[in-house]
Amino acid sequence: MGKAAVTTAVVCAAAACAVAALVVRYRMRSSGRWARVAALLKELEERCATPVGKLRQVADAMAVEMHAGLASEGGSKLKMLISYVNNLPTGEETGLFYALDLGGTNFRVLRVQLGGKERRVLKQEFEEVSIPPLLMVGGSDELFDFIASALAKFVASEGEDFHLPVGRQREIGFTFSFPVRQNSIASGTLIKWTKGFNIDETVGEDVVAELTRAIERQGLDMRVSALINDTVGTLAGGRYHDNDVVAAVILGTGTNAAYVERAHAIPKWHGLLPKSGEMVINMEWGNFRSSHLPLTDYDQALDNESLNPSEQIFEKLISGMYLGEILRRVLLRLAKEASLFGDSVSPKLEIPFMLRTPVMSAMHHDTSPDLKVVGAKLKDLLGIPNTSLKARKVVVQICDIVARRGARLAAAGVAGILKKVGRDAAVKGGESVPRTVVAMDGGLYEHYTIFRECLQATFEEMLGAEAAASVVIKLANDGSGIGAALLAASHSQYRELEQS
Repeated sequence: MGKAAVTTAVVCAAAACAVAALVVRYRMRSSGRWARVAALLKELEERCATPVGKLRQVADAMAVEMHAGLASEGGSKLKMLISYVNNLPTGEETGLFYALDLGGTNFRVLRVQLGGKERRVLKQEFEEVSIPPLLMVGGSDELFDFIASALAKFVASEGEDFHLPVGRQREIGFTFSFPVRQNSIASGTLIKWTKGFNIDETVGEDVVAELTRAIERQGLDMRVSALINDTVGTLAGGRYHDNDVVAAVILGTGTNAAYVERAHAIPKWHGLLPKSGEMVINMEWGNFRSSHLPLTDYDQALDNESLNPSEQIFEKLISGMYLGEILRRVLLRLAKEASLFGDSVSPKLEIPFMLRTPVMSAMHHDTSPDLKVVGAKLKDLLGIPNTSLKARKVVVQICDIVARRGARLAAAGVAGILKKVGRDAAVKGGESVPRTVVAMDGGLYEHYTIFRECLQATFEEMLGAEAAASVVIKLANDGSGIGAALLAASHSQYRELEQS
């Protein structure tokens, strides 16, 4: 063999060895990377675990906090606000009633013609109006005048299908989804604005009085019969359609619950007991916290960096505002510590709240063989192209861990409410428990199918087949709108006149 041939052979052998070494090093590095991914996933799964024993502890803690919140103001993380709603709709209401639903950058005005037990809702109409951004930070009169003006125009468009008895004043239910200290069924002082509103002069004022003055300035003869929040409205709407509804839960961007309590079981209530013997309680359950809640480092960091640290802990675990953000935080750690998406970390993955829960839901529900939806969402929204199928499967696995923890904790919360009102077992005191309905509203519950199905399955797992058979969880759309009109009817100034 010539010298040149020997040299060539040596060079080729060396190159082959170098390539082989690179391949081995890559495989070892890849193997180590996936081992780190697996370790972080295992840790997440363990920290998010919600065995049924732990869920029962959460339900028990919820019931204990409910008792404490009813006993005294500030006695619990649960505010357990008295709503002053003691007459829920029965289905017998008749007449024309209006609703105003103010809870964000849009508000809705709605009217319904009620036909009593047999005919129910004969007709309903609504309009949605956007609030100009300047009015959200301007003066109180300007905001309420704008709302009252839109309401007056809506009333002026009332068609012949709607009938107001001669000599009667129009009545309206006012859904106001901001923190309010309620003083009666139709009065409440604003504690603070949220959701981008910032009008200092309204804080500490009665929002019903503000609206009433604006209505009068429009020359409109209308009385505000009820001031409610959206959860109480959902309960009212649910009860109107099903007399066995005892609680309502909203699972959307935020979360809350309301339920029907026996008036004599509210120690902090110092007024006369209502004739109905019942009172709707607005729990503000998003602020629930307990040592039994399965918190992770991701949750702690999210809470610390939030606008309200140490507040709304339950909401930060189960609501649509936060599920996608928890997912983003987990993916960011895997990208940094285990190179899940390759050697570089996308800058978009580092932006808080870049990954919204509807996107998480779309990825979680991806059933395509190559998880095409997951790949597209990672590329288009987070700037992470060319992901492997293995990486996509990891993303779906994290979606599953985070969503199922949220759904199972939400189910435990509902179980806690039923425990408080004695509806959590098939038999109590030798008697079978009556049919119990929980009205559910909110985009998270309605649209995130895996979340909804997991919540329902967990609820049955906690209560047992026999008790769960008497409990129905029912989707109740648009409670905050029609619920307000129904409560205006059930708290109408003409109610006793009609019953006599």
